[in-house]
Amino acid sequence: MADGGKSPTPSAAADAQLFGLLSNLLQQVESLTNQEEVELRAKIETLGMEVRKLPSKSAQHMNEMEIAKELDKLSAKLDDVDELISSTMAEDPQVRTLLSNTADVWIPVVTATSDERRNFTSVVGDESLAGSGKGPE
Repeated sequence: MADGGKSPTPSAAADAQLFGLLSNLLQQVESLTNQEEVELRAKIETLGMEVRKLPSKSAQHMNEMEIAKELDKLSAKLDDVDELISSTMAEDPQVRTLLSNTADVWIPVVTATSDERRNFTSVVGDESLAGSGKGPE
């Protein structure tokens, strides 16, 4: 195993599932509108890379002020995503319908606390194993 024998974490699996869903939703929107959403696709890909990015070693020894600054940056990014989603939903009823119909998948992940998200991802991982007929080897 090239990764040192480590398997992906449940959180990584849930992140991959969420970004896969976002990508599929975007493809559906593009096919319905016959317009390529280059900017939105780039933002989803960038956000996906940010989520998967490992913290630098120096980030592990941050003081409270540095942590607060990083949280402010993340909040600003989330505000940008919220604004983008809100404006797109207001402009396009198909996007609004698509997001509404899939809210049961993405809302719990987006709104969960870190502890809830960890519990959610472990449940999702267990269900995907059970649903695929595969079990631990």
